[in-house]
Parts: sequence; structure tokens; C-alpha cells
Amino acid sequence: MEYLEIEGQKDLRGVVEISGAKNAALPCMAATILSDEPVILENVPDLLDISTMKELLEYIGIQVEEIQPHRFIFSHGKMPSFEAPYELVSKMRASILVLGAMLARYKAAKVALPGGCSIGTRPVDLHLKALEKMGAKIKVEHGYIYAEAPYGLKGAEINFEKITVTGTENILMAAALAEGETIIKNAAKEPEVVDLAVMLKKMGARIEGEGTDTIYVKGVKKLSGTTHSIIPDRIEAGTFAVLSALFDGQIIIDKYPEEYLKFVHQILKQIGITPVKIGEAQFIFKPENSLRPVNIETKEYPYFPTDLQAQFMTLLSVVKGTSTVTENIFENRFMHVPELKRLGADIEIKEKTAIINGVEKLSGAEVKATDLRASAAMVIAGLIAEGTTRIYDIYHLDRGYENIDYKLSKLGARVSRGIQEL
Repeated sequence: MEYLEIEGQKDLRGVVEISGAKNAALPCMAATILSDEPVILENVPDLLDISTMKELLEYIGIQVEEIQPHRFIFSHGKMPSFEAPYELVSKMRASILVLGAMLARYKAAKVALPGGCSIGTRPVDLHLKALEKMGAKIKVEHGYIYAEAPYGLKGAEINFEKITVTGTENILMAAALAEGETIIKNAAKEPEVVDLAVMLKKMGARIEGEGTDTIYVKGVKKLSGTTHSIIPDRIEAGTFAVLSALFDGQIIIDKYPEEYLKFVHQILKQIGITPVKIGEAQFIFKPENSLRPVNIETKEYPYFPTDLQAQFMTLLSVVKGTSTVTENIFENRFMHVPELKRLGADIEIKEKTAIINGVEKLSGAEVKATDLRASAAMVIAGLIAEGTTRIYDIYHLDRGYENIDYKLSKLGARVSRGIQEL
């Protein structure tokens, strides 16, 4: 079992560059299915999830070539397969994003029910109901979604009963080639959804309203190729913002996507941490002498993201006083709490709220990365803890943080990987 070992309380300083956003790159990669012309994606992060999506697209029949670091060309090279198999889809929930694109382009799809992090049920029924409204015939059998639209998808009014990011993205892709107009109500407003819409519009899609509650899509018969650069990763940026604050603002964050993190900045200011812009897209996060406890609630964009909840909980675990974090998005996203407690944090869970009583310091221990963002929380905790921390199940970390060991080492961290014999 691979682990990451961290020697805590080393002085971190220097510049760290934010990579492309995983959660924008994955739907944009899926959208390459929609055109028979080459599509070039730039600023694609080097991550396990990106490798999984690449494998999946190649299985479907897309040729994927890395022409330069972080720059890929996608082209149709062979007769497409209409199947997204379990061995690939089970590795990553975002694999469901190929469903809408395959159905729109090929009029048929067989996609395994998705896997990925264990942070909640995240059912795909909202996707399926929306596609059925667009004329698809769908059945779920033996762990697979079988979908067909032999005469093509038709525009429809989709009113999501719950905001869903991947659901919005799936229907955006499906609607781009559907006949007539599709109206997506209660749509997700995340920057990653907007980035997908921007790419689709470059390909010739007719989309209005991205970034609002209601998106309008008028279907076209064909989409062309394009070149598109993936936006910076706001979650990686927020993770390093926490780290910058914990190391007295000595970490400079380059390619920092300020416009996507305005609400997060409000929370940081409440705690006593000031975002300071020091150059073009460069920030440091300067803490006051005494930080303050705060109450945080996760909510869909533009509010506080669930994907930064674990990292902020680590920060609050060493802030004097009592803070609370309420998780409103996923029902199973406090699995990092027992691991933080192993490091000495004082946290109690009551229903969907974590009550954090700040302690003077954390102490190194052996812990487990329970999901992608929890893994980042463990890394932050290990860096500020006294002594050595060993984090197991770090494949989660490699799914969402590009070259994290290298980036931390450049800042002065003592981090190393090892394998424990079972």
C-alpha cells in the first residue's frame, strides 16, 4: 500500500503554480465525442482521473495524443464503441459525463453505473430523467445504463429538482446536438460548467445563460473542432490559500483564479486571513496575530464549496475557540474527522454539523485519505503537525492534485513516498 510521509513544521515559502481544473477538464474531454473534427485541449492537468478519462475515450474510439505537456489533441480514429465499461467507469464518477455526448452523437450508449469517491450516493437518476424527457429510451440492467435515441434527441424543458453539476454538463452536451431548443432550469452555475459551455460555443453550439439558473441551448446539426484552454483549479487554489495562511503568507500562489473564490475570501476574512494580490494572478494569504473561529455552511456555487470543507476544517482545528462546519451537499463527507482526531483535533459531529474546538497543535500520526479532498486535508494537517505523519490510500490525492509532492518539496516541505508491505 503506497503512503505519503510528511515531516511536519518545516518552514514553507516560495511560489506554487495552480494547475488546470480537473472538474473542468473532464467534461471538456467528454465533449470531444461531439465532433468528428480534431479538438485541442490545453492546460490539462496530469492526474489519475485525467488518465482514466483518456482510457475511457480511447475505448470509445477517440484517439488521444499528448502533443506537448498538458496539451492534448482528440480525434476520431475508428468506428466508435457505444460502451463505457465497468472497469473504467468504476474508477471515477465523472465517467457518467460520456453518456449525454454518446447519446447525442451516436444515438446509443451503454454506460456502467459510476464509481469513485465514497462521499455520498450522488445518484444519476436526475441525468436519466432529463435524457428521457429529450426522447431517449433508457433502462438500467445488470449495473449498466442502456440508452438509445434512434431518431436523435429532441429539445425539452428540463427542471432539475436538485442542482447537479454533472447533470447540467451531461444535458448541455446532449442538447448541443439535439433537435430544437432545450431549457435547463435550476442549472448548476459552477465555473467548470461555464467553461464547458464556452468550449461548446467555440465548437458552434448555440448556448445562452451559462453561469445562471437557466441555460438555453438551441441544437445544431454538427459541431466543429476547436482549441480550448482549461481554467485554473479553484479547489487546488483554495487548498493552497489555506496553506499560505498557515505559513504566515510566505507561500505565493500563481495563476490564482480570484473571480471563482470570492465567497471563500469572505470566510477567510472572517477568520482573520487577508487575501493580498501581489502581481498578475498572484496572491498570498496573510493571517492576523490571532485568528477567529467561524461558522461555515457548504452550498452550491457561488457559495462555500463542499470541496474545500475538509481543508478549512483542518485550519479551524488549530484556531482558538469553537467553529462549526455544516455539510449540505453530501451526506457522507465527514469521514476525514476520525483521521483529524488521530492527529489531535477536537471535533464532534452532530448530524450534518461538525463542531471544532481549536487545539494548540496537531501531532503526527498514521492516517488514511478517505476521499480526494480529505487527502488534501491530511496533507495540510501533516505539514503543520509536530513530528511525522504517514498518509495511506494516497491514490485519492493523485486523482485531484497534480505533482503534489514536487510542488510541496519546492516550497521546502519534507515529503516522500513509500510502499508498506502487506
